[in-house]
Amino acid sequence: MSILIVEDEISLVNALKRGLTEYGYEVTAATNGQTGLQMALNQVFELIILDVMLPGLDGIQICKQIREANKLTPILMLTALDSTENIVNALDNGADDYLVKPFKMPELAARLRTLIRRSGLIKPELNQNIYTIENISIDLEAKVVSCEGIAINLTPTEYRLMEYFVKNKRKVLSRIQILDQVWDIDFNLGTNVVDVYVNYLRKKIEKSSGKKVIHTVFGMGYMMKEE
Repeated sequence: MSILIVEDEISLVNALKRGLTEYGYEVTAATNGQTGLQMALNQVFELIILDVMLPGLDGIQICKQIREANKLTPILMLTALDSTENIVNALDNGADDYLVKPFKMPELAARLRTLIRRSGLIKPELNQNIYTIENISIDLEAKVVSCEGIAINLTPTEYRLMEYFVKNKRKVLSRIQILDQVWDIDFNLGTNVVDVYVNYLRKKIEKSSGKKVIHTVFGMGYMMKEE
């Protein structure tokens, strides 16, 4: 499920990216109104999170132009302006929902799920906490990775690595990113622990499924994608 965030506060953008990625979304961001509008009009997103107060075009203008272009993508507005007049103005110009800053990530995630249900975009992986790639599935609630119904025996570290990969399918993940997310280390210690565990996980997945889904991107890191 792809989301466009149009927000000029970099710290909030980074927090939203991390939080929404954990919920299984693919996140793209723009930090000014004009760029955000062009991306919304020229690329395909399934949800848009739009700040009201932006440099260049403001969020209300962007929302209005998106609707004038006959794009029906669900739009959630974010703003510190919580008056009834501001909320009504956003909704009247095409927004589907409105969330006042500051907010908590679970509330944002719940509102996004509501927009997904309303729009008919709901997908099994988001609805059931189950992700799939090729003939492999990962159940986030049960914390089980399986191939055609047969569990693949992973260590806790291998499971965390698999979960991080599957939540970021078709994205190149650097060793530093993997260390940060899987081992909670945000710098390179000169260790080859990432390569070792990727190799462990890759062998177990390929032995069970017969599919190669973890690919090396030379000089950059690793990517999970279909063969």
